[in-house]
Amino acid sequence: MSIDLVPVRRALLSVSDKTGLIEFAQALAARGVELLSTGGTAAALRGAGLTVTDVSEITAFPEMMDGRVKTLHPMVHGGLLALRDNPDHQQAMKAHGIDAIDLLVVNLYPFEATVAAGADYATCIENIDIGGPAMIRAAAKNHGFVNVVVDVEDYAGLLAELEVNEGTTSLLYRKQLALTAYARTAAYDAAVSGWMADALGEAEPRRRAISGTLAQTLRYGENPHQSAAFYSDGSTRPGVATAEQFQGKALSYNNINDTDAAFELVAEFDPAAGPAVAIIKHANPCGVARGESLTDAYQRAFNCDQTSAFGGIVALNDTLDADTAREITKIFTEVVIAPDVTDEAREIFAAKKNLRLLTTGGLPDVTAPGRVWRQVAGGYLVQDKDNGHIDIGDLKVVTERAPSESELADLLFAWKVAKHVKSNAIVYARDGATVGVGAGQMSRVDSTRIAARKAQDMAETLGLATSPAEGAVVASDAFFPFPDGLLTAAGAGATAVIQPGGSMRDADVIAAANEAGLAMVFTGMRHFRH
Repeated sequence: MSIDLVPVRRALLSVSDKTGLIEFAQALAARGVELLSTGGTAAALRGAGLTVTDVSEITAFPEMMDGRVKTLHPMVHGGLLALRDNPDHQQAMKAHGIDAIDLLVVNLYPFEATVAAGADYATCIENIDIGGPAMIRAAAKNHGFVNVVVDVEDYAGLLAELEVNEGTTSLLYRKQLALTAYARTAAYDAAVSGWMADALGEAEPRRRAISGTLAQTLRYGENPHQSAAFYSDGSTRPGVATAEQFQGKALSYNNINDTDAAFELVAEFDPAAGPAVAIIKHANPCGVARGESLTDAYQRAFNCDQTSAFGGIVALNDTLDADTAREITKIFTEVVIAPDVTDEAREIFAAKKNLRLLTTGGLPDVTAPGRVWRQVAGGYLVQDKDNGHIDIGDLKVVTERAPSESELADLLFAWKVAKHVKSNAIVYARDGATVGVGAGQMSRVDSTRIAARKAQDMAETLGLATSPAEGAVVASDAFFPFPDGLLTAAGAGATAVIQPGGSMRDADVIAAANEAGLAMVFTGMRHFRH
């Protein structure tokens, strides 16, 4: 049975991250709390003039085996696990000289940071904490009587709780601490097991665990009736999770999803090869382009679908400059994300209070391995991240006419964009810019028609005599199952096609391409994106 208000008289502190430790311990000591500690933590506290009892003094055993064994002892765990209202427990404590521990403060060996730093196998193993998780779980189980703090950011909250309750903590507060504690040990074990799976080359281990840290509570999810939150997995990969936001209200669920899609797409284009801009709406590109400058690239991307670009997300592959900022602010834009931004561009954006500006410090490596998780009823689908990449040497010309040099450049450009379009995906591109995008249709021929129609619509908007699809190339994320989609593209004026190939009717599609005078290449790789 638990009681509500429990006094804190004795605390065990053993931390790897010593941020805020001294001030926190001084506040506890000022309340008359007895301090127990281990190793480096005890030394730090003594160095600050605090009175500390070493755990080895109460266990009558020295720390041994390079610190592997120090807190795994009944004098420690008995003090954490004993039920204060259980006579048998009280009798056992008295018989063995065990004193209660009312507060445990532990943060674990920096295993995740050690792995992220690229340490070798043996070093990573030595940074797996054993005693810490054991104590945390013991204290959390006995939250009816014991407080457990595992995060530096909870120091202030505990001190505030003690202040409000005159040196005691409430049962509800201890339950909340226990929840955080169990989540921390679960995340720690997930990090260890995930690392071991990678180290052993186990792509599909029997059990998989994932974890995250709350980064932001969202106003709602995709729709107002859905609650939502954003969790970080601790990755340092440049992107929306690691970005610095300069202005604008908090990102929404849809903002985060779309901004991630935009930045991952624009990262396909190395800034060393020239500026590139992607404009995203509802997780699909409505315009992507290279240019002589970012301003040029933005304008060319915008001219693919000006209507859809309104209220969209803009991603750039290089530092956002003032001229590009002026162009972007001519219409309403939800989010702009770039590796960096000039001071002048920031000043221009400052006049648009609702526009969110994010910088990431770099581009993500789109070729790096990773795993993608998706929940379904009753489980999770887990797969490798789609980091498939095609170079010119990987292409197989299957038609009588080979693509020209300029067509090849556009084919590879369109292929990179198609990878980021919802299936069924069709992308028309010309001169390093999309001119029509068809996304997410049940029929590939419908995606082809929609993309062609969007190109025609922009011709009318821009006052062009002909559709920009005329003379364009076409990328298809998967094979054409029949010639109809290919012929629709040819009818819109396309001159060359890139597709995976692999259909039972490839011969029919190739014959249709030859008859229409198209050049076509196969990649041998598809890019479904559902």
